[in-house]
Amino acid sequence: MNPSASGPSTRSGLPGLPNPRPVPPSSSRSGIPAAEAQLPHEAVGAPLDGLDPAWSRLVTVDTLDGPRTLHVLDTGPALQAAGGTPVGTIVAAHGNPTWSYLWRHLAAEALDRGWRVIAPDHLDMGFSERLPHDRAPRPADAGIRRIADRVADFDAVVTALLAEGSSHRVVTIGHDWGGVISLTWAARNQDRVAAAITLNTAVHQAADKPLPASLTAVLAGPALPTSTVHTDLFLRAPLALAGDSLTPAARAGFRAPYLSASRRGGIGGFVADIPHPDTHPSYSELVQLGEDIAGLRRPALILWGPKDPVFIERFLRDLRQRLPQADLHRFEKSGHMLSEQEDVHGVALDWLAQQFPDGTAGGDTVEAPAAEPTASSAGTAPAAAVGSAAAASAASSTSSSADADQSAASAQRFMFTALEENATSDALASVDMSQNPPAKLTWREVNDRVRAIAEGLHDLGLQPGDRVSMLVPPGNDLTIVLYAVLRAGGVAVVADAGLGPKGMTRAVKSADPQWIIGAVPGLTLSRVAGWPGRRISVDAMGAVQRRLLDVETSIEELVADGTPASASGTVVSPVRVPLPDPDADAAILFTSGSTGPAKGVRYTHARMAALMGVLRDFFQVRPGTSLVAGFAPFALLGPGISTVSITPDMEVTKPRTLTANALANAVIDGEATMVFASPAAYHNIVATAHELTAVQRESLSRITLALSAGAPVPLALMDELAGLFPNAAIRSPYGMTEGLLLTDIERVEVAEALANSDGDLGVCVGRPVDGVRVALAPIDASGTPSEQLVEGPEARGILGEFVVHAAHSKAGYDRLWKTDREAARDTVDGLLWHRTNDIGHIDAAGRVWLEGRVQHLITPPAGPLGPGGPEAVVDTLPHVYRSAAVGVGPAGTQALVIIVEPSADVAAQVKEGRASLALNTLVRDIVAERTGADVAAVLVTKSFPTDIRHNSKIDRTRLARWAERVLAGGKAGTP
Repeated sequence: MNPSASGPSTRSGLPGLPNPRPVPPSSSRSGIPAAEAQLPHEAVGAPLDGLDPAWSRLVTVDTLDGPRTLHVLDTGPALQAAGGTPVGTIVAAHGNPTWSYLWRHLAAEALDRGWRVIAPDHLDMGFSERLPHDRAPRPADAGIRRIADRVADFDAVVTALLAEGSSHRVVTIGHDWGGVISLTWAARNQDRVAAAITLNTAVHQAADKPLPASLTAVLAGPALPTSTVHTDLFLRAPLALAGDSLTPAARAGFRAPYLSASRRGGIGGFVADIPHPDTHPSYSELVQLGEDIAGLRRPALILWGPKDPVFIERFLRDLRQRLPQADLHRFEKSGHMLSEQEDVHGVALDWLAQQFPDGTAGGDTVEAPAAEPTASSAGTAPAAAVGSAAAASAASSTSSSADADQSAASAQRFMFTALEENATSDALASVDMSQNPPAKLTWREVNDRVRAIAEGLHDLGLQPGDRVSMLVPPGNDLTIVLYAVLRAGGVAVVADAGLGPKGMTRAVKSADPQWIIGAVPGLTLSRVAGWPGRRISVDAMGAVQRRLLDVETSIEELVADGTPASASGTVVSPVRVPLPDPDADAAILFTSGSTGPAKGVRYTHARMAALMGVLRDFFQVRPGTSLVAGFAPFALLGPGISTVSITPDMEVTKPRTLTANALANAVIDGEATMVFASPAAYHNIVATAHELTAVQRESLSRITLALSAGAPVPLALMDELAGLFPNAAIRSPYGMTEGLLLTDIERVEVAEALANSDGDLGVCVGRPVDGVRVALAPIDASGTPSEQLVEGPEARGILGEFVVHAAHSKAGYDRLWKTDREAARDTVDGLLWHRTNDIGHIDAAGRVWLEGRVQHLITPPAGPLGPGGPEAVVDTLPHVYRSAAVGVGPAGTQALVIIVEPSADVAAQVKEGRASLALNTLVRDIVAERTGADVAAVLVTKSFPTDIRHNSKIDRTRLARWAERVLAGGKAGTP
């Protein structure tokens, strides 16, 4: 609905603006009366926290039922008064039961960046005009403002206010109901809109799906008027979800327009208009809005809080199918009120700066991709998002074109290429020691099973780009399923059990797989936790169990149906199952979660193939090479590098459970030549070495390479391993989920580096491997890494964050636009770089020394200090198993506190809390001597908090909180 020809009439907190035409009082003698629109600061009697009165104005426009007056947050006058010309205008729509106060943070920062913000309060909401109601609204009541009316109201006020200024870029943003309204307006006004942003919202409610439980409860009979109008329960609920993020003043600001039942009719009206079931008056309109939104071709950004009890994952999935071009950032710790919990406004404005870097209006139409945007930094949309037109186009492609594409793909190596090259070999390929007796498979057997499963998945309907969650324990089954999924063109989602049930649930939901392949424990967890995806079990199941777990078929059945003897030794035909695009996503691997929620890391087929090449060279693979993988995920790499992989008998989530006995048995059964394990696993191997028989000890002498990674490896541990593996090179490569092999160092060089160091402290991890570039972002006095990178001699001897480039590193983070942008913001030589978040320095010989993480930097008055330096010194003291250096107090004036975990031989005699005078003196003296730093306090605890996956990465943030509590006089307790 367009405004009146004479334009809107307005009043604001600024002088010189006309007053609105008065609204006549309601003639209703009962129910909820009409009321005039108000300026917030006038209605409340004082400015609200964070809301500048100069931003408020009242605007009267023609609507479907005549002139109506709305309160609008509009920073245009303030921007004009400051002499600024808008870069563009952001039109914002709030939801229920909030109001334009929701956008106060966006308004403030947008002003600083030159953007005008227009955020109307919907009619009957915030401080806009109140509409009369005969009673507290119910779904069937006549006169409720329906969603179609809301979109028309939004159009009226936005169109009127946009007409005030010169033509420039327009962007929409919305939350809750405002998400639907703003996206619909954007889709219907693509000639005016440059981009669209939405926070948590729901565009479509399927008729056969129940509403979220929280909404079902509100809509139940008398609960609707009671919770929405007669009381403020519905208002309090979302504010409670924000937790401590909302100050009392901000909480009061959100409640200000709704202090009495007569002011809450709009809250009840919005809830009454929730279009469910499909007989609801607004259901057909919502379906139409959803179709319109699916036609939006402008750049889009989705900012999502997964801990939302209302807008659950299926609503995000539907939204991404409608907007496959959208970037996505998930704020894993936040929920419905994420704009109060996170820097949503900053992220939105950063995204806009990236979309429109040249300051032009960006008016050209942006076509949605015809296929899944697999290389997008924000992750990929579900394959179902590809429309019928795209499917028809694909179907009509000529065979010659398809053959050419497949020929090009054939020239590219894949992670599964080495396995197919060994398809006819009857030599040993994989050993699973968790089985009794150990399960052994030849290359031919592994390939035959991979081929059968890949073809079976293809026949079941797995599409290129479909995500497949792998809930299979490490061993032969997981290895085979992984390679089958990759060959079928799926994307393997690997969230290992080391994340714990909560971490796995969060990871899998963020990846949003279309398929789940798992053993009974994983399938049970997925069913109970409500994970998405079609389910396939590893082993065949009975009818009852299959029904309970919602399983379609099993890997066992796919193998049985697809492995005729005549096909043994053959590989999957590209005609039968096309080869994947080398630049398409191949896997989503999750970080350990040691510094926050585990992040999904995207690897393409090309990058996985590059990794296989680096590992083949590094391991010096030759016939007979075999690897015992004490860190389970490494067992998956064996077939990709033509190496026998052996999974030892251990608990996957507890690396310390790997004993010397179990390791030796794995070496014997698999005729191993290499061992890979975390430092925690090696510590236990050394501790249990006395249990080895003579035969077992002899077997360890055939090991030629022992690797350890996942956390710093002390030289003392490397020396002990040299005693166990007398003929092995003891190496400690440095890497991470985002780049599995970046630098490398051998035990002898570690000893040499320590002996000849010129004040170098931390953990020496050697020099970059071939193909890797390592640069530094120097850390300034405040502890902030620079935006400028240095390399070569210029990078020597300074503390900085390591920034790396390698062809085998990640393609990006998955569905974490902000995180990906920050990590890959460097553009030296036009390459893809990764900010590792690891800090340290490079010595005069070009070796990398790790000194901790950026977030663990200590900032005493003398300047920033990496915790790894003092820790490396303290770790050399007798009876110290390991140590942690943390900062306590305000940034810039922090006190250095050393926390010691005693070795097992003295732990029982040591009291937790403040260290003894002798230990205190010893630690202070050696740290002062070696680093020049002043230790304020020394504490002792018998167990450090570490990550689940490696049992090695120390949670220094948690220890710092514990230290602060202890030093303040609190009980020691458990960190």
